[in-house]
Amino acid sequence: MTVSIPSFTGDADPFGGGDPYADYRTADFPFVHYADLADRRLGAAVIAANDEFFAERENMLKPGPAEFDPERFGHKGKIMDGWETRRRRGVSAARPHPTEDDHDWALVRLGAPGVVRGIVVDTAHFRGNYPQAVSVEAASVPGSPSPEDLLGGDVKWTTLVRRTAIGGHAANGFAVDVEQRFTHLRVNQHPDGGIARLRVYGEVAPDPAWLAALGTFDVVALENGGQVEDASDRFYSPATNTIQPGRSRQMDDGWETRRRRDKGNDWIRYQLVEQSAIRAVEIDTAYLKGNSAGWAAVSLRDGEKGEWVEVLPRTRLQPDTNHRFVLDAPAVGTRVRVDIYPDGGISRLRLFGSLTAEGASRLAARHQELGG
Repeated sequence: MTVSIPSFTGDADPFGGGDPYADYRTADFPFVHYADLADRRLGAAVIAANDEFFAERENMLKPGPAEFDPERFGHKGKIMDGWETRRRRGVSAARPHPTEDDHDWALVRLGAPGVVRGIVVDTAHFRGNYPQAVSVEAASVPGSPSPEDLLGGDVKWTTLVRRTAIGGHAANGFAVDVEQRFTHLRVNQHPDGGIARLRVYGEVAPDPAWLAALGTFDVVALENGGQVEDASDRFYSPATNTIQPGRSRQMDDGWETRRRRDKGNDWIRYQLVEQSAIRAVEIDTAYLKGNSAGWAAVSLRDGEKGEWVEVLPRTRLQPDTNHRFVLDAPAVGTRVRVDIYPDGGISRLRLFGSLTAEGASRLAARHQELGG
């Protein structure tokens, strides 16, 4: 079931100069605390589109908001920071308009398979050239299918967003309630137009067979099914950055809190992929030089109500440094809390271990429930 958020449907005014985002329309969507499954850092890609005459399909997954330069034109017209198709036409002078079924489409491979909780179709700066409506379908296809494979008749597509009118120069949000695991999306715009950004919020649902083959792996990594449950502060950057793939590339590619003026401390709480035995911890403060956390401690608990057990005592951190700690004995649990003192930030957290027998069993059962 899809629940649209209709407050932002309708026309946008022409750009009148000044700040192009001054009249941009958005909202506090209830699902944006989930990870973006269409994040390029996870390996997401727009692998095909039927048309991208004015602006390339890959722009939809670029990080950050869309940019707008009112004076930038190319050989094909206005250069837009998004995916934009040409204007559709009918078949003859007697029938100049596109049919009700005419539409453009793009195929998106999610960076990690998962359960979709919400979608944002952002039409920033598309004021007179946004789609009349959009729809989104999803499929679960193993391996690395080609566009031709996905467009074949044997792929089952499930509707996540029914055909819905949207607004220009706005973030159009849709809450999704389909408890299935998906690997690919088909984004449709009716009949044509432009989409600046696509965000697909949800929970990663990893393949248990792959994790079993790995043996020891990062049990809190986003791509392996870990997630951030909560954090004390998200002022400068999201806590989810700490479990993204790869090393941090710049200061805002980690987690940084505002400056504390009390005697407390900041923290992040994580949920592991499933119950795991952790053997080693990595805390990286890359690019955090004058604002890295001073000290950090790591605690673990099993289940939602278990007792927190400290597995790494409060330890001094160095700026712009990757710190590695081997635990004296494997620590078993499902949730982890990292406390930093008193404030500041870390860029990445890695928890190396393996699933317990109980954790592996529960993960396999969940995979079956989601249609894996």
